Formats: sequence, C-alpha cells, structure tokens
Amino acid sequence: MKRFENILYVIERAVSQQAGLARAVSLAENNQARLTLIEVIPEDMLNRSLAPKGPSADELRDAVMAERRAWIESLIAPHADRVDCQVDVLVGITFIEVIRAVLRDGHDLVIKTAEDPEWSRLLFGSDDMHLMRKCPCPVWLMKPDDKPNYQRIVAAVDVDVLRTVPDEQVLNDGILDLASSLALSDFAELHLVHAWDAPTAGFVGMWSNDPDTTERHIIEGEHSRHQVAMHRMTFRLSERIGEEAYEYLSPRVHLPMGSARKQIPQLVEKLKADLVVMGTVARTGIPGFIIGNTAESVISQLQCSVLALKPPGFVSPVTLQ
Repeated sequence: MKRFENILYVIERAVSQQAGLARAVSLAENNQARLTLIEVIPEDMLNRSLAPKGPSADELRDAVMAERRAWIESLIAPHADRVDCQVDVLVGITFIEVIRAVLRDGHDLVIKTAEDPEWSRLLFGSDDMHLMRKCPCPVWLMKPDDKPNYQRIVAAVDVDVLRTVPDEQVLNDGILDLASSLALSDFAELHLVHAWDAPTAGFVGMWSNDPDTTERHIIEGEHSRHQVAMHRMTFRLSERIGEEAYEYLSPRVHLPMGSARKQIPQLVEKLKADLVVMGTVARTGIPGFIIGNTAESVISQLQCSVLALKPPGFVSPVTLQ
C-alpha cells in the first residue's frame, strides 16, 4: 500500500474546494500524513495603485494575506479534529511557488482542484499543466465536482518489449502501486491500459509474396509480446500487494492497438473513468524537456481527474533561487 507522509493541498480559489479538500483530508488521515494548505496570490494583485488616502502597499499586502489565511482556516475548520493542518499564503506565480514549497519542505504529493477555465473546453489550465510538467513529486489534479469515492480507475502504462528499461519499470510499478492502492481504498474497478502498435506490418507489401498472411503474423506476434510484458507487470504487482488483494481487485487489462494519444482517451471515455494514473515521460536532468508529447496529448483530452507521476531521477527546472 502506497503511503504519503507530507501532502500539499493547493487552493484554487476560482472553483469549489469541497471535493478536493475532503479527499486531501481523508488521504492525510488514512496515511497519518502531514497536510499543508497553501494559496498563492499573484504579485500584481498586491501592487495595484491605491487611492491617495488609502492604505499603504504594505498595509494592503498584510490585509489581503490575513484575509486569505482566515478564509483557508475556515475551510479546514470542519476537519480540525481529523488531521493537523498547516496553512500558508504565498505571493508569486502559482506553479513556481508550489514547486518551491515541494523542494523546500519535502512534500511527496501535491493535490489541487483543476482550474477548469470557463473560456476553454479543457479541464486543466496553465498552472495545472506546468505542475504536471515540472513538479518533481506526484501531482493529483481533481475535477471540481469530483466524487467522494471513485468507481473506475485507469492506470496507463508504457512497455518496451524489446529491452528492459529500469527507469521505465520503476515508473510503471509506481503507477500500478498508486492506482491499486486507491482502487482498494475506494472499492473501485481497476483497469490497466497499454496501447501498442506494429509499425512494420504496413510495409510487408514491399517484400512479401503473401502480404495479408505476413501482416497478420506480425500483428499477432507483436500483440503476444505485449501480452507477455503486461503479464510480467501484473505478476510483480500481485507480489507487491499480495495475492488476496490482487484477486479482490482483479484488474482488467486492455491492450488496444494504435496510438496511445488516441486509444487511451477513447478507453477512458468509454469506461467513464473517474481517475487516470499515468506517467509523464521526461529525459531526466534536462530542464526544458519535461513532458512527453504523447502524455501531453492524452492529458489535454481528458475530462476526468489525473494523478501524474515522474520517472526516477527527474530534475525540475524550477529551483529555490
């Protein structure tokens, strides 16, 4: 069972906080974890010109920050008997200050309600995407009207059947561990999806005397290799969580043929999934190359909550300085 020790909940004032905060409190309580609530106030909001006889800039800043702190404390007050919570109000750009808080205070999970901008069909806004690209710890972005308990959870993994990639294996195992832990706690269905393709099959007509048969054999062989890879992955999962828990979950494995950026959103929509747990693929240690094109394309099409993980050794381009 995956356990968190230091959870950071980010206030997104423009949308309802009820569902996201309830989930954060429940997770902190069940994990006996520290919980910190923060809100980031834009700098320009505190630097507006004032009337000649109005408060000074410092007085305005202090008043606004005190008001925000009091409001956040009123949000957490109904849960005060369940979890100890720290409240902090910061000034700056939201995603940068959140990541700096993670680096400074060692948070191991960021939870935030998605921005859900009214002017866009996308669920996730600019700060949301920046966090998924650059935050070094897992980021859980929730729909404003999220369910208190999920019914269907999708874990999206990527497998290289030609070679063993240690970082990829660690990331996939982390995705499955988190997804299975949440499915067990919410009594939810767990669906595992890996999209695959057989690109060489499209060229058999250039050299084969029987292209239809050859293409079928290539596709069947490729499908079999991915089945074996998924079987190994689920076997490792059963070893980690125990045979009894694995049998209770009975994960459904989906192996759609085609592009992940097309197949995964289609499956998520078909299942009416409440949460997608997935990795953001990065070249570790190279600032600026943060999220893979496929992952970004998948996330931009989703209308459900997302829990995004980074591969081992990920280095955020955001620093404390």
